[in-house]
Amino acid sequence: MSRTLHPNPLRLGVNIDHVATIRNARGGDHPDPVRAAEIVAKVGGDGITAHLREDRRHIRDEDLRRIQHATDLPLNLEMAATREMLEIALRHKPHAACIVPEKREERTTEGGLDAAGLHNQLAPIVEELKGAGIRVSLFIEANERQLDAALRLGAPVVEFHTGEYAHAVQDGDSERTAAELRRISDMAALAAKNGIEPHAGHGLTFDNVTPIAAIPQIAELNIGHYLIGEAVFIGLEEAIRRMRELMDEAR
Repeated sequence: MSRTLHPNPLRLGVNIDHVATIRNARGGDHPDPVRAAEIVAKVGGDGITAHLREDRRHIRDEDLRRIQHATDLPLNLEMAATREMLEIALRHKPHAACIVPEKREERTTEGGLDAAGLHNQLAPIVEELKGAGIRVSLFIEANERQLDAALRLGAPVVEFHTGEYAHAVQDGDSERTAAELRRISDMAALAAKNGIEPHAGHGLTFDNVTPIAAIPQIAELNIGHYLIGEAVFIGLEEAIRRMRELMDEAR
């Protein structure tokens, strides 16, 4: 699918985890996350995001290989900072690896990675990933402490957690929404100024994506749960197209 080229384009990475969540609820092979990846490529998505969790609650190891063989889109592997996940990343060599916090008891990622507090744990993992030619991203809160840690770790990319912004919009709290948006915008500008490419994601929807997409320094949005949920009602192709249109209009 072709689309108008913008002077400052914004990439859309589609997280297909929850296609696998539905599959795993019944066992078997349907619905297949690989088919979702193929649809993302067909309708003009810019990348595939998949989180291989410790408990394999959605994406499985074999899914990674199959996704990489099914499409030429870059794969962004979300992973915890563990030796097991590092070895899997080094074996599969995705385009990018986004290091995220992970707790077994959480339903989904609940906040940003404490890159500052975990510097010594993260440093060798970041270096090994970079040494293998994998682009490293850190999923962090949009604040100076975490951004400074990402800079010291040598991460070329950060992805700002937009969950608090999404909650503020949902709550109808205009003051908190404006504050969250300003925080993300300021940190995106600071990241770009320091040579780090800023991305954003978590909780983004048709209703709240436009102000985030309008931040000029942000290069990529990673959106999953909402798109898969909308696909139940309007189909995955239409959900991705609509999100893509909103992102382009914001630019």
